[in-house]
Amino acid sequence: MARLRRMANRALNIQPAPFVASKAPSHFPPTSPNALEEMIQRLLAGQLRWGKRSLSDKTNDLEALIPRIADAAFDWVAAAIRAKGVPEGSSGEGEEWVSGPWALIAGLKATTKTLRAIAAGEDPIPANRVHTRNDGQLTIDAYPTTFYEKILLNGFSAELWMEPGITRDDLQDKVAIHLQPSATPPDRIAAVMGAGNIASIAPLDVLYVLAAENRVAICKLNPVNEYLGPIFARIFAPMIAAGFVEFAYGGAEVGESLVRDARVGFVHITGSGKSHDAIVWGTGAEAEARKARHQPLLDKPIASELGGVGPTIVVPGPWSDADIAFQAEHIASQKLHNAGFNCIASQILVLHKDWTLREKLLEAVESTVRAVPGRPAYYPGAAARQEDAVAHCSGAVVLDQQAKRTRIPNLKPQGNDWPFQSEFFGSVWGEVSLEAEDAASFLDAAVDFANDRLMGTLGAQILIHPQTIKELGDRFEEAIKRLRYGTIGINAWSGIAFSMAYAPWGAFPGHTLEDVQSGRGKVHNAYLLEGTERTVVRGPFAPFPRTMTNGQMHTSPKPLWFVTNKSAAQLGKLLCDFEAKPSLWKLGPLLASALRG
Repeated sequence: MARLRRMANRALNIQPAPFVASKAPSHFPPTSPNALEEMIQRLLAGQLRWGKRSLSDKTNDLEALIPRIADAAFDWVAAAIRAKGVPEGSSGEGEEWVSGPWALIAGLKATTKTLRAIAAGEDPIPANRVHTRNDGQLTIDAYPTTFYEKILLNGFSAELWMEPGITRDDLQDKVAIHLQPSATPPDRIAAVMGAGNIASIAPLDVLYVLAAENRVAICKLNPVNEYLGPIFARIFAPMIAAGFVEFAYGGAEVGESLVRDARVGFVHITGSGKSHDAIVWGTGAEAEARKARHQPLLDKPIASELGGVGPTIVVPGPWSDADIAFQAEHIASQKLHNAGFNCIASQILVLHKDWTLREKLLEAVESTVRAVPGRPAYYPGAAARQEDAVAHCSGAVVLDQQAKRTRIPNLKPQGNDWPFQSEFFGSVWGEVSLEAEDAASFLDAAVDFANDRLMGTLGAQILIHPQTIKELGDRFEEAIKRLRYGTIGINAWSGIAFSMAYAPWGAFPGHTLEDVQSGRGKVHNAYLLEGTERTVVRGPFAPFPRTMTNGQMHTSPKPLWFVTNKSAAQLGKLLCDFEAKPSLWKLGPLLASALRG
C-alpha cells in the first residue's frame, strides 16, 4: 500500500506534505457599495468586449484557466477540508477533490470542446451519439465521450433526453443559441448567487453564464464557503483583469443590491426556494400578493437550482448478502456525502413493504451509517433542521448527535406531509414502505409516490437487480419515462451526473416562478443545448469482479464517491491531475489506487 502511494505521488509530483496554503480567514467583510459599483463598471466594459470576441478567442480564454486550476488545486482542497473539519486522507478529502477542482476542469474541457467545434463550423454533437427511443423521444450520449472516460468509470453511462417533439433536424438550432450569428450580444451583465456547499458550483455557474448566456458575470460567494474567494480570484485572474468576471462577498444585502441593479440583465441562483422567492417576489404579505397577481418583483430572467426531497426507490429482487452490503454503502453515501449538505442528497428511502429482504437492508444501512466516522455538521442551520425532523416525525432515531445523523423509520405514504415537503439538508433521512403485489406494481406505485408526494424534481435513484430489469422489460423503461426528475440514477447516485460535464443539471422542466420547486433552467450541459428534459445515469449493480455473476460486464471497483472508499483522497488527487493533463502513463497509479478502495 505504501509503495502504491509513493507511485501515485511520483505521478503527481506530490511532496510528502502537500498542503501548504495558509488558513483562509473565516469571514470576509461584505463588498462595499463603492467596490460593487467599480466591479459593475468594469464588467459593463468587459461585456462589450466579450460580446464581440470571436469564439476562438473565448475558447482560448477559458482553456487558459485549466492549468491555473491544477496549480491551485491543493490549496483549494486544503482550505475546504480545514473549513469543514474533514481529516486529511479521509474519504471526505476525496469528495473535495472530485466535487471541486476535478469537476471544474472537466466542465471547462467539455465546454471549450463544444465552442471550438462551433468556431470551426463543425457539429459539436457527433451523429453517432444521437438516438431515438421507441416512443420517438430524442436522446444524446453524455457519458462516456472519450476513451479515458470508458476506462475510468467503466460500466457507467449517461444519456440526456430532449423534450418530446424535438427532432434530429432541430438540434442544430438548439445548440448555443446566444452564440449564433443571428443572436444579438446582450448589453447587460449576469449576477450569479453562489452556493455554500459544493465548492465547484459557483465557478461552474460562472462558466455556464459566459459560454451559454454570452454574458460576463459577477459572482457573489456564499458566506459559508467564501474562504474560497482568494483561490477563485487566483484561478480567474486573467478573466478578472479583462473585465469578464468578478467575485463579491457578503450576505443577502449584497445579493439584493446586485439582482436589483438595472445593469444586471440575468440572474442565476443555486440555493433554497426561500432565497429564490425572496429575490423574485420579495418577502411577507406583499410577496404573497404579488404571487397572486403574477407580478414578480424581479423584472429579468432568473435561472435556479434549488434542491428538493430526493427519493431512492429500492425495487425488490433476488439480492444476495453481498448485494445488500454493497447497496447499504451506496445508500449511506447518497445521504452522507458532504455530511449530507447536498441538494441532490437522497432523503426518502422507498421500499416494498412485503419484500423479504426489506428489514435486512434497513439494518445494513443503519449499521453502515453508524460505522462511518462522524463529521461536523458544518452548514448553518443543521441542528435546527434535525430538531425539526425529530419534532415532526414520531419514532425518529438519532444515530450520531454530533453529526446530526438521524433515521426516521416507518413513515406513512399518505400520512404526515412534513418529511415529504421539507428538505432536511443534512444527515437525516426517512423510510417509507409501499404495499404492492409484485416488483412491477411496486415500481409503478413508487413512481407515483415520488411524483405526487415529494417536493422537488432535482434527482432520484432506482436500485434494481439486473435480473429484475430483464423481467420487467419495457415496463421498466416506461417507469423511467414517467419519473419526473431532472436526473435519474439507475443503480447509480444521481449526484454523479454533477461531474459529467455534458449532462444537463437542474430540475425537471415545467416549474413556474410561483411554484418553483427545484428550480428552472439547466447548467453544466456542455453541449449548450436548449430544450433538454432530463439526464439518465446507469451504473453497475455490483462492483467488479462480483458483477460478472449477474451478467454485467465491467471493471468498476467500489465507486470513488462512496463514503466507505478508503483510497478516495489519493484517487481524487490522481483524477484531478489526470483530468488536467491526461496521459496513458498516469493510468497505472490511478487504477491501482481505485482497486484499493
